[in-house]
Amino acid sequence: MQVVGFTTQQEVNIAGKDRPFKINEILIVQDEYQGDQLVEVYDTKSYNKYIPLSVNEGFIDSNMTEILNNIGYKVGEETIHIAKARLLVEADYPIQTGSKVRKPKFEEVKDIFVKCKKEQGLVLGEIRSTEDILNSLDDDLKDLFCIYDKANIRKQTGIPFIFDIRKMQQYPHIGIFGGSGSGKSFGIRVILEEIMKLNVPTVVFDPHFEMDFSNPCIELDAKYRDDFAGKFNVYRVGVDVGINFEELDKNQLKKLLAISSSLTDSMINVVDTLHQNKDTYDTFIQRLKDLSEGHAIGSLDKIDKKIIEAQDQIQRQTYERIRNIYSKYEKTCPAASVNGIIWRLNRLYHEGIFGKDITFIEDGLRKGKLVVIQGDMRLIKVFSTYVLNKLYLKRREYKDCKSKHIESEFFPPFIIVTDEAHNFAPKGQDAPSKGIIKEIAQEGRKYGVFLILATQRPNLLDETVTAQLNTKFVFRTVRGQDISIIKEETDITSEESKRLPYLKSGDSFVSSAIMGRTIPIRIRMAKTTSPHTENPFEEFEQFIQKSKNYIYENIKESFPIREMQIPDIVLLLEKKDIKISAKNLIDELERLVEDGKISKEEGIFGVTYNKID
Repeated sequence: MQVVGFTTQQEVNIAGKDRPFKINEILIVQDEYQGDQLVEVYDTKSYNKYIPLSVNEGFIDSNMTEILNNIGYKVGEETIHIAKARLLVEADYPIQTGSKVRKPKFEEVKDIFVKCKKEQGLVLGEIRSTEDILNSLDDDLKDLFCIYDKANIRKQTGIPFIFDIRKMQQYPHIGIFGGSGSGKSFGIRVILEEIMKLNVPTVVFDPHFEMDFSNPCIELDAKYRDDFAGKFNVYRVGVDVGINFEELDKNQLKKLLAISSSLTDSMINVVDTLHQNKDTYDTFIQRLKDLSEGHAIGSLDKIDKKIIEAQDQIQRQTYERIRNIYSKYEKTCPAASVNGIIWRLNRLYHEGIFGKDITFIEDGLRKGKLVVIQGDMRLIKVFSTYVLNKLYLKRREYKDCKSKHIESEFFPPFIIVTDEAHNFAPKGQDAPSKGIIKEIAQEGRKYGVFLILATQRPNLLDETVTAQLNTKFVFRTVRGQDISIIKEETDITSEESKRLPYLKSGDSFVSSAIMGRTIPIRIRMAKTTSPHTENPFEEFEQFIQKSKNYIYENIKESFPIREMQIPDIVLLLEKKDIKISAKNLIDELERLVEDGKISKEEGIFGVTYNKID
């Protein structure tokens, strides 16, 4: 391999005939005057006698054919491989044409690709196009994981990609972008597995109910597995964790009530007027109901009449309480707004959101665990607003006290992870959680609070938040708007952006200030499996098979079964608590015939079904 054609201080053309070049592979140009120069291939083509060089005008300069002939290539007779390559560090002068080009050894590129020890970072996969360096790789970096590639499992064949999580202190926050089926969720799982190995406190919002790490991947050999028991906890919003109503101030309460739709000015006034410090859910809702009842009665005179006509002391005290609050707020708190707040509060209450607190979450973070919070998207959005404010405030107060040399209770640094991040911090729209996420994106680094935000639609994520994501994992993306945002917010080249719609599932570009350049990687196999990995078509097939077997086992002693006996068989099954109609039973028998489990004979008295011995 050698440099051919015109060169610059930034780019060179390389020709060879031993093998094709790989996109993103690293080579060393041996420049006689400037020493060895590292280059990365970003475009490549191969020519043979059936494809003249003139076909691709612009890929190589007009004098390339003559140059190649002069240095010993038989243009038109043999296959020639040509690559465009970019220098990793700009040279002082244009590269000398004719310079030899060779493959690097690991020691020559180690500083580029490996930024920390594997014990201190996240081992996420292998760097693509580094297979030729495997033999010279340090022993402690070999055979660390398996890769799922081309429908098969293979061992590591390249340099491991190790993300230096400690550098997030300088370059905070991670974005994970990719469309459906791109491997984005798979990548999140691998990142979280690595975070658990390092015992980094992390809170994960899981609206898809898939971030459970209990099930090991049985396809992996035992040496590649890890047991994550004791390193994570899963909690359901409204079941295990919730909001302590007494801790809410007016602003927090208004954010929670606005989760379904924005509050009107009148509703905001109702909360500001009626909510009192340290209110419980019961005391606040009772105050609202009393005022609503006053509006329903209609006037002070009518309430006074109700007091006079009260049948007992309890009823009299109730109407006196209603009169007291109605006389104060009848004009400032309209009935429609009061009832609107009651309806929203009742909905949250019946979903269990006010029945618990976040003690489990705080304890898990203090123990260095991964805390997974599950719930449907609406509940997660409600709860995340509250819990992020609480946790971030605890960490910030601890750090502020420490800087002032004031003794306070320790609260650990932590990472916040969520999928569907554009729902929590949408661009051009208000969302209750948007404010706290923007604050953490801009200020969290100072307090040791970091974000990992994943989304299929980076174009819909708030621009301020996107700009603060110093590391971005970009999986297959097909929408033009999303690709444009990715190009604006990363150092991905135009050639790499053109490849985004065609990336294989699990392939990703990592654009990171920590690495200093964009790195193409393939995510390793996860050590655990999602609860939702079962193919839905296989699931349905298994259900049908189980149904057929179930019916067969309960009627096998009744064969042969004649068509006229079907009602009797239905009654027999009912005695076994199996509800089935005569028509459905015939359908099941026909399926068993198709499977070859029973036979079917047509006779003068109708159909007869029988077992096959």
